[in-house]
Amino acid sequence: MNSLLILGEKHSFSKLELKKLKNRFPKIDFVKYNNLEVKDVIENISFTLDRKNNTLMLLNTKVVIPNKLLSYLTKLEQKGINYITIQSFMERYLYKCYIPSELTDISFLENIKPFSIYRKIVKYIIDYSLAISLAIIGSPVAIYSIYRIKKESKGTIFFKQTRVGLYGEEFTCYKFRSMHENSPHDPYTRENDDRVFPWGNIMRKTRIDELPQIWNVLKGDMSIIGPRAEWNILVKNYEEEIPYYQERHLIKPGITGWAQVNYHYGTNGYDAKQKLMYDLYYIKRWNLWLEIRCVWRTVLIIIGKKGL
Repeated sequence: MNSLLILGEKHSFSKLELKKLKNRFPKIDFVKYNNLEVKDVIENISFTLDRKNNTLMLLNTKVVIPNKLLSYLTKLEQKGINYITIQSFMERYLYKCYIPSELTDISFLENIKPFSIYRKIVKYIIDYSLAISLAIIGSPVAIYSIYRIKKESKGTIFFKQTRVGLYGEEFTCYKFRSMHENSPHDPYTRENDDRVFPWGNIMRKTRIDELPQIWNVLKGDMSIIGPRAEWNILVKNYEEEIPYYQERHLIKPGITGWAQVNYHYGTNGYDAKQKLMYDLYYIKRWNLWLEIRCVWRTVLIIIGKKGL
């Protein structure tokens, strides 16, 4: 499809989402639906379609489409116009699950389930193979990091924090310390954060600070790939704000993950919901190819080819 026509405003697309969509659809048009007469909506659709061919129409409406408009859309379908719902569209083109703003509709959770025995076995093999390989390959970097941490910031080498894992169980997560000890408390890291010392900043950008989490993988607390292991205090806040947030705990958290390679570091509840959409997609659509894509995109981030 060369163009996209979005009918309605059920989902409000972010700048990041629109940026990704424009790589696939050079032309994107919006047709409002609320507070308009059906004939006006039909006129707007007709005017937009007359200016282009090969259009995909996204049904992004909050309310039931009336018969008159439905009849018009059916005739367009007979002329070759393709339709797609917001749920299917988000998964097919943005690789994330649609989460409705209204809590009355929880149908999006229907196919989001714990991993099957087969998936668990495959993940187990991948986790331990990669963890052992990373431990061997990353040992020189880890040793050098310990030296730099001691040189640039007095205090402990490792940062320990209680995180939430599989089925909501808590565990101790290990990372290389990247901030000065006794820094002012803030659950989020800000840009140019003065709490972070120079080598700590490099470690955070390249994910080196997460190398000790290999121990968490070998212990069975985490996977190499999965939802981010969040601080237990933040999780409590997110679960109050996003009632279905605990769905991401159906699988083990990961050192890296689909949300982490697709979305920037979160600093609020909105970001948490956006990342949750990617986490749910990973749980729902998991396959070996998706696992490989996660690993590859993480490598690109580490070597600086793709920053988020």
